[in-house]
Amino acid sequence: MTFKGLATQVLMSRIERANNSDNAAAALDKLSGSSRGFDLAEIVSEFQGGSGDVARKAKSWLGDGPNAPLSALQLQDAIGRPKIAAFAKKLGMDSDEATEKLAKILPELIDKSSQGGYLINSVGKKRFLAGLTSRFLKKSA
Repeated sequence: MTFKGLATQVLMSRIERANNSDNAAAALDKLSGSSRGFDLAEIVSEFQGGSGDVARKAKSWLGDGPNAPLSALQLQDAIGRPKIAAFAKKLGMDSDEATEKLAKILPELIDKSSQGGYLINSVGKKRFLAGLTSRFLKKSA
């Protein structure tokens, strides 16, 4: 499973309107500026390039300690309102609601997809991602 596959499953478990994998995956693609679609590393870079407070928060999600919360306004500043609006439109939801949900989902996704301050990017990550999926789905139940 890829990070996008994990993110799609998490999105489907947390947002009612993301009720099928194609719809959820297409919405996630709207969060990235690249033509390649959803890219968690790109999103992390956007947070790290933000204001000092947001960059510190991103560091907490990547690290192994407690995670700092992200506000909806900080998410908008880091990712950009147009990307969030496109994400929301794809799911047929209000931008404010999408922002609130993403402000909770993205830091947790980054946290669970990282270890020791870095995103897990090894080719042999299937078992790791399968474990993450089960942890996310248990938490949302």
